[in-house]
Amino acid sequence: MSANDDPRRYQHLSALRLEDPDAVARAAATRRRHPGLKYGVQNFIVAADHPARGALSVGNAPVAMADRLDLLDRLQIALANPAVDGVLASPDIMDDLLLLGALEGKLVFGSMNRGGLAGLVNEIDDRFTGHTAAALEALGADGGKMLTRICLGDPDTVSALEATARAVDSLAARKLIAMVEPFLSVWQNGKVRNDLSPDAVIKSIAIAQGLGSTSAYTWMKLPVVAEMERVMAATTLPTVLLGGDPEGAQDEVFASWQAALALPGVQGLTVGRTLLYPHDGDVAGAVATAASLLKSPVLQSSAKVSE
Repeated sequence: MSANDDPRRYQHLSALRLEDPDAVARAAATRRRHPGLKYGVQNFIVAADHPARGALSVGNAPVAMADRLDLLDRLQIALANPAVDGVLASPDIMDDLLLLGALEGKLVFGSMNRGGLAGLVNEIDDRFTGHTAAALEALGADGGKMLTRICLGDPDTVSALEATARAVDSLAARKLIAMVEPFLSVWQNGKVRNDLSPDAVIKSIAIAQGLGSTSAYTWMKLPVVAEMERVMAATTLPTVLLGGDPEGAQDEVFASWQAALALPGVQGLTVGRTLLYPHDGDVAGAVATAASLLKSPVLQSSAKVSE
């Protein structure tokens, strides 16, 4: 990725925020909405809510996401690809993207609970400090996402589950999607670790999809793990795949996504750091490769004609 080192390139955002803070609401109100979701057409959503939880690292770089100007550059490159359907972001990043006009025709998901800061002594007590359902409705968003870590050895888990259930209900009452990202988690050497074994992911699904008084508007956001066929058999809810912190060769990561995307019920990708901070720095290339993995009836029809 070619660096733009001009520190003034986003100074107009600071000026708007200072002199005309209502510009955010106006941009949201006039934004062209996404044409709508369809089964069989997988969606591609870029995630950018990590910094609000104090999670700034990517791979071996501890503060890779700390440079907001650089992050906005990368997000605009990703969102410029027409195959990218939308964004998942915390309120601060969402507002920047609205002011930049980068969300025209895109799906918009707000990040709701960011209180479980990375490394916090009570990290499992993941309070809802971001978007509310009411705020997302006012923004014209499509839904909200909530990280739902289930730690059987931590008493704060029950309050976290209760808060998630309330958020699911609040979104459903407004006909907004609740994108629930569940993990079975454990404390290990003073840090929260997510158990990515198939059985643990299946158990997290069983718990998370039962939260709230209705699942009519609930989606799952799940990691790609071993035995994904068995994992996906645990739910009938629309499911998007998450990328997580990039590990291993990029080709291997993409191959695992491709296999999982072929499974019934998988509605697409919601990926952040893997694509925004690829090993070779080529954001546009990483996004294009990921987009090529998605199912689309239009692309399939074109392929049949060419045969």
